[in-house]
Amino acid sequence: MADTVYLSKELISGFEPQRPDDGHKNTFGTALICAGSEYMSGAAVMATGAALRSGAGLVRVFSEDKTLDAVRVTEPCALLSLRPGETADLLRKAKELCKSSSAVLIGSGIPEDQKDLEALICRFLENADNAVLDAGALISKPDAWARIAECLKARKVPAVITPHIGEFARLLRLPKSEVIEKAEELALGFAKDNNCVVVLKSAKTLIATPDGNLYVNDAPNSGLAKGGSGDVLAGLLTGFLAQGMEPYKAACSAVYIHSKAGEAAANEVGTRAMLPADLTVYLPGAYMDAGWGHE
Repeated sequence: MADTVYLSKELISGFEPQRPDDGHKNTFGTALICAGSEYMSGAAVMATGAALRSGAGLVRVFSEDKTLDAVRVTEPCALLSLRPGETADLLRKAKELCKSSSAVLIGSGIPEDQKDLEALICRFLENADNAVLDAGALISKPDAWARIAECLKARKVPAVITPHIGEFARLLRLPKSEVIEKAEELALGFAKDNNCVVVLKSAKTLIATPDGNLYVNDAPNSGLAKGGSGDVLAGLLTGFLAQGMEPYKAACSAVYIHSKAGEAAANEVGTRAMLPADLTVYLPGAYMDAGWGHE
């Protein structure tokens, strides 16, 4: 078993991406958010908001029309691209967008059975400099996941996957109780076998790397146990990757800063009343807690 490193300000402060005063929007990368669907547009809205607050230079949303309408109203700083309905057009557009994006998120608010989702995931894994797979992109059908896993293994830069315990249990085809009992061992094994960084979300979140390192954020907060918290985390993580951070550093930083924003929200409005959509409001203070941007 690998040595366990607990996330701390001392660790995360050293991961801050450079932010030169003379930089411009292209200096700080473009995050592509492929998220949302007709009945889960909020996932795209929250992921986009977090990516915008991450410091990324540009954030583009690639989704269906109703989701783009929701983003257009709530996050006017984002760029919008309509997801084509025809398979060939969809895959061609995805490859084109990868050329102008430094990191891609796919899966938040997308049903696992959405048409062409497996092919779209593989297209992103094959062409994106950095990739994050969340929620619907963690397809549990064995044949589909086997093909996605091959794409993960072939990448030069490890992708990041962000399952919660239930999603990870479905991927591994194991009971949740076994995943909870053996979480560290299973996360490390999966990261190594599939050449990816695993962010296993729970009250104690684990970050496992392909080279056998394990990072832990042990800061339980029941206020984060609400649908949408993971979308914020995924968007924040993608924004950090877009700025050139290494995958494990981006993952550790996103988990820690997301947790600190959650603590601030809980202290302000309470764990019962706080909402995932509140978290982006508390990100400026969370950056201070992480020692980013301050002497």
